[in-house]
Amino acid sequence: MSMATSAAMLVGGADQVGLLERVSANMGTLCAGGEGSSPWRNEFGYLSPITGKSYDGSCSFFGGTPPLPEGLGWFLILGVGAAFAVLTSAATYFANLKSTAEEREYNNSEHFSTAGRSIPAFLTAADVVSKWTWAATLLQSSNVAYTYGISGPFWYASGATIQILLFAVLAIEIKIKCPAIHTMLEVVLARWGGQAHMVFLFFGLLTNLIVTSMLILGGAATVRALTGVPYEASAFLIPIGVVGYTAFGGLHGTYYASWTHTCIIYIALIIFIWTVYASSPELGSCAKVFANMNVAAIKNPVDGNSADGSYLTMASGGGLMFGLMNIVGNFGTVFVDQSYWQGAIACRPNATYKGYMLGGMSWFAIPFSMATTLGLAGRALDLPITSSEAGAGLVPPAVATHLLGTGGSFLVALQLFLAVTSTANSEQLAVSSLFCYDVYKRYVNPDASGATLIFVSRCGILGWGIISGVASIVLNYLGISLGWMYMAMGILIGSAVAPIVMSLLWKGCTPNGAMGGAVGGLVCAIISWVVSAAGISGVVTVATLGGNWPLLIGNLFALITSPILAYCISAAEGFQDYEWKKMKKETGGYLVEADRMARLNPHGEESIEMMQIQLRRTWIVGGVMSVVLIIVWPLLTLPANPFTESYFTFWVALAFIWAHFAAFTTIVGPVLEYMEVYPFYNPTPDYEPSAKSNVSAAPAPANADGFYMPQPMMSMPMQQSMPMPMQMSSSMPMQQMSMPMQSMPMQSMPMQSM
Repeated sequence: MSMATSAAMLVGGADQVGLLERVSANMGTLCAGGEGSSPWRNEFGYLSPITGKSYDGSCSFFGGTPPLPEGLGWFLILGVGAAFAVLTSAATYFANLKSTAEEREYNNSEHFSTAGRSIPAFLTAADVVSKWTWAATLLQSSNVAYTYGISGPFWYASGATIQILLFAVLAIEIKIKCPAIHTMLEVVLARWGGQAHMVFLFFGLLTNLIVTSMLILGGAATVRALTGVPYEASAFLIPIGVVGYTAFGGLHGTYYASWTHTCIIYIALIIFIWTVYASSPELGSCAKVFANMNVAAIKNPVDGNSADGSYLTMASGGGLMFGLMNIVGNFGTVFVDQSYWQGAIACRPNATYKGYMLGGMSWFAIPFSMATTLGLAGRALDLPITSSEAGAGLVPPAVATHLLGTGGSFLVALQLFLAVTSTANSEQLAVSSLFCYDVYKRYVNPDASGATLIFVSRCGILGWGIISGVASIVLNYLGISLGWMYMAMGILIGSAVAPIVMSLLWKGCTPNGAMGGAVGGLVCAIISWVVSAAGISGVVTVATLGGNWPLLIGNLFALITSPILAYCISAAEGFQDYEWKKMKKETGGYLVEADRMARLNPHGEESIEMMQIQLRRTWIVGGVMSVVLIIVWPLLTLPANPFTESYFTFWVALAFIWAHFAAFTTIVGPVLEYMEVYPFYNPTPDYEPSAKSNVSAAPAPANADGFYMPQPMMSMPMQQSMPMPMQMSSSMPMQQMSMPMQSMPMQSMPMQSM
């Protein structure tokens, strides 16, 4: 039986048999890219919604002509950006009006950088989704679906979900061992000293630079393709538009932005799912998509896929290789990214476990459902999408434009713009925190006040907005695409993952072991990457470095050699016997102003005993879910090779249900939480007045708009003529309290600056 006849039996119908025979006879008519006429033709006779003409003879989908007017692109960048800036700032303003007098008391620099360490579970989940939804999440996931078939969306989603589930372990360890920190580098400083602090400062900033550049790289390229707005203009205006509300509201403001952006991203996702699998006159059902995908496998079989190159199989060599690179590479962009540490610092102790578990599983739906919809539809519609367009992440806008016309183009552009800006604001605040606490306060002005630190943070936010725009333009001029950067990032930052994890999980790692593992792993990764590219292709270029095998080898060397080097160097030095109590004591001294949430409660569900229970639960649930996502689930799909129509329908139904569940969790959940509806809301337990040494000194009040306003020094209670607490008699209640003053270095005590 011929391949055409076999496929015809799957899709059924006499007309379909004739179509498959015609496709088989025209295997050489595939579009190879370029401009001008081509022998390529659409096998289903679909017409372009933009021109109303056939796709036959096309060499690319967009063909250099944007489907949307340029003015709409400027409106998207400037108008929509400004509207969301006003909306987010207003939400911050009214939230401060609603806050109690006690909450306003602590609205200081600590609140600006940590959101008061009081973010609840469902808002934490929405923030996790927002941070982890990059331009690549929407664009690159559909590209791998378009390239490898159904294995692409699965490996993209599962390979980047397990990092969030496992990072929840570190998030709870932060609450137990160092609840008063502002940045991940303060853990490194307390644990390994100044040299290690500088080394990991480099890796932290490099991670933020890569992530932010990728966001803008994909976002600006898509806005240019859809509207014609020059790349350079988009690259600067997208991050600059985020600066305003990020600098205005601090970390708390970014949570409101994350929620609003996540709402629209999920709404657009659900519209696409219903369109492709329910309402489209050209597709509109799982059966039709299934039939067209079998035709696509005849015309463009996937090299390395079983079942004669079928798109409907998990037995995909290319998909598996992508999955491995995705798993390895994404550890660095979570564990070494300050924005995730900042989110862990900001959430309430009893919200940590639930927030990260819900956030990780909700995020899974975005690449899985989005790519299963738009990525597969790109093949099912047989659109003339070139490899360069797919590599630039233009599969989703092409499919949305075909199905929904200019409305679809705008919806993808809006979805992408919000995905970029929702992550960009977190990255800007993350970098500003590193600059503020780990550069300015650590090495420039150790006695900086809270008001000064807020000013420095705002300057850092503005500066990073400009730097990230320049970096993305440089990458674009170098010919580096979104897909290339996404796969190469693990090589550059993956070696820092193991030492960062060891800083909280292994007391035996020495300072030299941590630095040697990070730097040595980076060197090994780059050497293996370049050597393998030269060995396979005979030459080292951007293109050969972007090959699957060199990227996989480099990513594996980064992640594997680092812990080996860290262990060997630590063993040679006799290991470090670090006491975790020392870390809590030292990091407690990093507080600049009062923050009652900068430690665990002595009792209740936010006590250390309950956090230990949550930690064990996180290890079990996170570990089991990780094994299921990357081992059990793929193995269970192998007998269905290729998918039958019923199995494909089940697969799509799973993506459909998961997307709606995730949308409810991240859109409705935070609202019900805000309205204090049980079981979405858990009341905050009572905390002692402050975790700062000068508990008798009330922080300066803040205006309702969230700006920190220091009052004249004469109004400070510490200047009043009163005996010092140490001089009080034993009957005074202050001596019965557990004061942290004795655990702080005397030079950091604010009383000496009076």
